[in-house]
Amino acid sequence: MKLIIAEKPSVSKNIADALKIKGRQDGYFEGNGYIVTWAFGHLLQLYDAKDYDDKMSTWKMENFPFIPQVFKYKVKSNPRDREKPDTGAKKQLKIIQRLMKRPDVDGIISACDYDREGQVIGDSIIYNLKTDKTVYRLLLNEWTPAEVINGLENIKLNTELRPLQDAGVSRQWADWVIGINLTSVATLKYQKGKGKALNIGRVLLPTLKIIYDRDKEIENFVPENYYKLQATFKTKDQEEYEGIYIEGKEEKFKSKETLEEIQQTLTDKAGIVSNKHVQKKKEYPPFLFNLSNLQGYITSKYKGWTSDKVLKVAQSLYEKKFITYPRTASVALEESLVGKTAKVLEALSEGLPYKDEIKFVKSKRIFDNSKVESHSAIVPTYLKPKKLSTDEEQVYQAIKNRFIMQFMPVAEYEETRIETKINGADDLKGLFISKGKVQLVEGWKKVEKVQSKDTILPLVQIKDNVDLIKHEITTHVTKPPKQHTEKTLLRVMETCGKNYDGEGTDEESLSAILSGFSIGTPATRAETIKKLKDVGYITTQNKNLMCTELGNKLVETFPIKDLFNLEFTGRLEKSLNDIEKRNFTKEQFLQLIFDFTTKSVETIKNEKEVTINEVTSQSKKNEVMGKCPVCGHAVIEGQKGFGCSNWKNGCKFVIWKNDKFLSTMKKKPTKTMVKALLKNGIAPVKGLTSKKGNKFDANLRYEKNADNEYFSWKMEFNK
Repeated sequence: MKLIIAEKPSVSKNIADALKIKGRQDGYFEGNGYIVTWAFGHLLQLYDAKDYDDKMSTWKMENFPFIPQVFKYKVKSNPRDREKPDTGAKKQLKIIQRLMKRPDVDGIISACDYDREGQVIGDSIIYNLKTDKTVYRLLLNEWTPAEVINGLENIKLNTELRPLQDAGVSRQWADWVIGINLTSVATLKYQKGKGKALNIGRVLLPTLKIIYDRDKEIENFVPENYYKLQATFKTKDQEEYEGIYIEGKEEKFKSKETLEEIQQTLTDKAGIVSNKHVQKKKEYPPFLFNLSNLQGYITSKYKGWTSDKVLKVAQSLYEKKFITYPRTASVALEESLVGKTAKVLEALSEGLPYKDEIKFVKSKRIFDNSKVESHSAIVPTYLKPKKLSTDEEQVYQAIKNRFIMQFMPVAEYEETRIETKINGADDLKGLFISKGKVQLVEGWKKVEKVQSKDTILPLVQIKDNVDLIKHEITTHVTKPPKQHTEKTLLRVMETCGKNYDGEGTDEESLSAILSGFSIGTPATRAETIKKLKDVGYITTQNKNLMCTELGNKLVETFPIKDLFNLEFTGRLEKSLNDIEKRNFTKEQFLQLIFDFTTKSVETIKNEKEVTINEVTSQSKKNEVMGKCPVCGHAVIEGQKGFGCSNWKNGCKFVIWKNDKFLSTMKKKPTKTMVKALLKNGIAPVKGLTSKKGNKFDANLRYEKNADNEYFSWKMEFNK
């Protein structure tokens, strides 16, 4: 009997289904030689500082730096009361421990996600609960039944994954040490008031600095005028075309006078076609998605999306077996997946209007081991979803379309370049350039109906004479750089600033991604952006990201400049990657972090006193809805309802926001409704929904029952 521990209940159900296990018990499945149980992500967390030493219960500058001799784990905290353990996690750990100790269990298989985080989740549970049984590792890229069965036939000894565990633990411990120490001393040094902390993190600050730098570029940008000279020519067939004046490679001129002098030489002149190039060009589809590219694509295409939301939806599709592992940095597939990919393509091509154009090819652009790090790119599985939510549909279709594009014909277009010289203007250094473009083969663009704009030039030959019928100087202004969006920010984080403006993935940025030289990992970047918003360092306007005043002050004042440095953070992330590859050790990395933290704490202590943030405790003024019908005190809005402010003295009047009577008609009480009830005893309400789904209007009363202290709703209709 083998015990399998999955990362989440939904994944354990996928494994149980693949093994055709029907028997469900409290906290596990059992049957056909396997027991399948689950975690809820992290069941254990690192000790808080105060768990090691009571003196750390309050933050005092003299207690830092604080670095434990041994890092210890405890049951994860209850999110509502951090002083208590989470009851669900505690119960599940006991179930797992009991199953591990069963005499008929002769081996334990960790089936958590195949990444650093998944390795730590599984290992922290298994080794903290202690076992002398052999521990194995199930390494899967998708949760389809065929892959689960195949994976169980090829399980590895968990000891072979020690480098992955070392990298995961190193990341976890390093972030704890930097976060606990520098957040504490920064808050003590630079903040007045209590109730909040100045969050300092290894990935948080360099990401903030990227946004800060772009804000400053925009702020310091000085617009400049530039000028272009445009001419219109007419052929012998009376067809017109336009050209832009170019000298060398320059078509933008800072001096208007220069172009005005040239313009004078054009009077009463004609042109001649001095050169013509016609070239067929190929347009390849964009690469398969990795997580950052998927997040960038979805957040820029649809409103209301964040990179964090994209990851959550992609994770849901992965756990439902419709896509492969989403937390990947790769934009290619392993070469061993050729046969499997062909079958997936065949399954997904059914019913598509361009099915006859889809042809499976074993292209180096798609299948390339040298461009895969740990996990292949995100692609659909052979299982076709029958029903998806709107969010899931948008993400799934993006992944499916990007996959199918790879096997459609390459798009082709013809580019024409005409060079027109001015006759009789020998002193003129430049000439006029005209460019045309015609789409010849739509190819992969059909998949997402990508529109290509044609620019058609008239048919001319070299040495053709043309009339110069018009010319004008146009004025333009240089534009500041654009504010970062989640798409552009993810690109900088992924490549540590290399080629982040480009849409493509060139060799330099690809090698940076694959070597792990980045800010954070695909799994953590979305979380970092979300945290920057949550702690108030950045804000959003439409899709643009900007620093807040607090974010600006932090960048300008906080003295540990290495934490804002992309190169420094990139090297740390690369070191973690090197631990996975056995090129660096956990001990070396942690010593580096401990030394850095100790030095940083001392630097902050010795800095001059400056206030970055001032926390003011302002008592929230509650809007008065009206007088309480029971005791006459003010009725105010609370988190869960509109209640009497005299509740401490026993008044129980309240209209709950999740009122059951109103919810049956798909309504919630509004401020307007409550004010009308308290003032007039009756409130007109529109858009109530009947049991049959029909809409209607009514007048509602909220009256005290004659036989008890509670209130009930009464409905009246206008005659």
